[in-house]
Amino acid sequence: AGGRSASQPDPERDRQTAATVRSLLGTQTAAWNAGSIDGFMAGYWRSDSLRFASGGHVTYGYDSTLARYRRSYPDRRAMGMLTFSELTVTTLGDDAALAFGRWALATVDGNPGGLFTLLLRRTPDGWRIVADHTSSAR
Repeated sequence: AGGRSASQPDPERDRQTAATVRSLLGTQTAAWNAGSIDGFMAGYWRSDSLRFASGGHVTYGYDSTLARYRRSYPDRRAMGMLTFSELTVTTLGDDAALAFGRWALATVDGNPGGLFTLLLRRTPDGWRIVADHTSSAR
């Protein structure tokens, strides 16, 4: 049939995917800045196969990743204000994308930041982060 394969360039698909991923990350930022770790985590895949790597540790699973965020950011003060910048989104096919960017937190205790690489997949619940590698520049 006349459909494109996932590996062929499709500028409209790529534009739509990038816009969707940027929207998801914007929703995450807004939730974080409103003090909602649960809202922030809505951008992640609710699966035991979710992979989150940071600080030399790998955490598997949605529940474990949520617990890690709650330990690291126990209250609104620790959460600070989150911004993402230098975001690039690369479409890997009809149901996969790679996002790369810089994160920064403005808190009363300092301004940590670093880089992140996210693998996103289209799931039955919409686009979700399935793998996250976040590093700190500290």
